[in-house]
Amino acid sequence: MNTTTLTLNESWLSRRNLFDWVFAALVVAGGLFAFTRYAGSMDYYEKPILIAAVIATIAIGWFWRPLRVLAIVVAAASLLAIASYQGDLARADTVFWLKYFLSSQSAILWMSVLFFMSTLFYWLGFFGGKQADTFDAIGSRLAWAAVTMALIGTMVRWYESHQLGPDIGHIPVSNLYEVFVLFCWLTAAFYLYFEERYGTRALGAFVMLVVSAAVGFLLWYTIVREAHEIQPLVPALQSWWMKLHVPANFIGYGTFALAAMVAFAYLIKEQADEKRWYKLTPIWLLGVALCFVPVAFRQRVQEAGGSYWVIYAGISALIAAGILLGRKRIAARLPANEVLDDVMYKSITVGFAFFTIATVLGALWAADAWGGYWSWDPKETWALIVWLNYAAWLHMRLVKGLRGTVAAWWALGGLAVTTFAFLGVNMFLSGLHSYGTL
Repeated sequence: MNTTTLTLNESWLSRRNLFDWVFAALVVAGGLFAFTRYAGSMDYYEKPILIAAVIATIAIGWFWRPLRVLAIVVAAASLLAIASYQGDLARADTVFWLKYFLSSQSAILWMSVLFFMSTLFYWLGFFGGKQADTFDAIGSRLAWAAVTMALIGTMVRWYESHQLGPDIGHIPVSNLYEVFVLFCWLTAAFYLYFEERYGTRALGAFVMLVVSAAVGFLLWYTIVREAHEIQPLVPALQSWWMKLHVPANFIGYGTFALAAMVAFAYLIKEQADEKRWYKLTPIWLLGVALCFVPVAFRQRVQEAGGSYWVIYAGISALIAAGILLGRKRIAARLPANEVLDDVMYKSITVGFAFFTIATVLGALWAADAWGGYWSWDPKETWALIVWLNYAAWLHMRLVKGLRGTVAAWWALGGLAVTTFAFLGVNMFLSGLHSYGTL
């Protein structure tokens, strides 16, 4: 027993290289600096959260090594931005790299552009012939760049909020604008992990569609509501619970969306040889879903200018038509059904685990804020519906061996349920969670 344990430990340590230890030292140094400088401002909950964040960052960086470089780049750029501000937010209009790259709004705009470009290059990979791999590689690098800019924008926005006033500063996960940024980079980051894990970039075109749709909404929301402006937290959100509940929740949302887009790719692959175009149900559903957005926002079209959603609907129709016409070529480049099925399953598994944690944390937060664990608020009710949907999916997978077309349709339908819980509740219902109204 001792010999086996020693061998396993030696094997684990042997996989650590110099960069792993340098990365760990940098993370620990950053954590110690934050603790020594801001310990006086932390309550007894925030100190353990900081320690846990240091440990988790090292563990995740060691588990998936590209995150080491990502973390270092984001930290360096964020510190450069903070140093450039010199405590004066007005410098965002005068310092070159703040104005055009590193202020929170500039970084998030770069994120938006890079995600759109990544989506375009991933799709060019399906039709690029001999250059297909080159297009895919460019799409992947652009996705990494977009995630980097999203994280820089998030970190700098956090700093900017504290500069507005001691009672205004907060982690930027408090409203629809901020959580859409969170959703975009989390979904893309999980996809990039699966891209490396399975050695295929062909799924990027599908996953980046949902990310680009989120970016499109984010830009519209910025135009209509000027949502990029940092606002003080409402009393119920002034809690350390938010730092745990919201990120865990959006890991669930992001991975559920990823699984749905992989399911969509699976269904395209399954129906690629169908000659009767009117029977290609997944493509028509995509087109209807994308074009439904302008209808859902019909009462708000005039506020943003009708041309925005007209263009959105036109691009959506072109995407659906392109998939319809190029379905055989797309199917030929997609990985095997077993790979698609496995990515779908693992995405839902991760999402369900974190969504469960988020739901428990949300109940504890509700008890702390409102005096009760559950109130059947519309957001809570739809969160339960989402949880039950994926609990049933996993149960059927593990107990009944659910696979293939049925599993894919179920996962794709789950995206509709998740989207309503995420956004539809804010649009059409009201309740205690109505912090991100449209």
